[in-house]
Amino acid sequence: MASIKDVAAEAGVSVATVSRVLNGHPSVSPDARTRVLAAVEALGYRPNAVARSLRTAQTRTLGLVISDVLNPYFTELARSVEEEARALGYSVIIGNADERPDLQDHHVTTLLDRRIDGLLVSPTDGGSPRMLDAARAGTPMVFVDRWIPGVDVPVVRSDGRAAVRDLVAHLHGLGHRRLAIIAGPAATTTGRERVDAFREALGAYGLPLPDAYIGQGDFQAGSGRRVTEGFLDLPEPPEVVFAADNLMALGALDAVRARGMRVPDDIALAAFDDIRWFVHTDPPITAIAQPTGDLGRAAVRALVDRIEGGAGESVTLPARLVVRRSCGEAASPHDPSPHDPSPSPSPVRRSTP
Repeated sequence: MASIKDVAAEAGVSVATVSRVLNGHPSVSPDARTRVLAAVEALGYRPNAVARSLRTAQTRTLGLVISDVLNPYFTELARSVEEEARALGYSVIIGNADERPDLQDHHVTTLLDRRIDGLLVSPTDGGSPRMLDAARAGTPMVFVDRWIPGVDVPVVRSDGRAAVRDLVAHLHGLGHRRLAIIAGPAATTTGRERVDAFREALGAYGLPLPDAYIGQGDFQAGSGRRVTEGFLDLPEPPEVVFAADNLMALGALDAVRARGMRVPDDIALAAFDDIRWFVHTDPPITAIAQPTGDLGRAAVRALVDRIEGGAGESVTLPARLVVRRSCGEAASPHDPSPHDPSPSPSPVRRSTP
């Protein structure tokens, strides 16, 4: 591998001149700059990232700790984070917390030991001491999707309350009155927020949300099956199951089919977090879609702003309802994907993607 000394010898300049050219310093003659760049190309020289990081105290690397890499929502989020970071000249190291606070802290510690410049985290809960210590110590950090109340860190998230209201309005218009929810972990902000939004939306129509219609899940398919089985065993089962996560919705669909029942003929199903798979289920599932790609890109921009000395702004983007056939509505000409802005015959208000 060519060294900076090799480049200097090939170009007939000093090592200092090569360094100035590579760092974009203006005090280099056009002739010297041309010769250095030609030597770099001819020798295939690549700057030593480790040496550069020691000089600049920056590694041009971001850490991303997500809650569950197997969840398609977080997979898409990670992809958009990596794309935006690469566009801004950063690389990304990803850690999967698997919804475990201890594993989350393990990844935070490992990433900080690798001298990352900043950290994006979707917190598993509010009790991760290593992450909280890092935030309070001034490590550039941004919370994405989830957050920890009271911690002075920018938050990039979507607001699903209006979309939940649209969903309940849609269900009410179809004649559904007994609506149940599979909730996410109460220790997460998204777990609590979605239940509160659902209860509030039901209240606007004078509909109750009895305890029997609130099932505690964990954002995994197994809990969606278990909770739905419990709903189906009730003396008066709900007419609709709203899963506060995409994987729990797939588990709910499994539970309904295992009973020899059909969606939406016997029970309706809706989900929070639209995913591409929902277009291919039978029937396609009505879901609340978050602007996942936009969230990932906004989170990276906020973090880079913090790294460069700025405040890093919090960003809240609206979610939207995507109506399909799983709640009993008439079939549309085609079922829109999470990224398909095509209109649907449903009268529900939608925001632009």
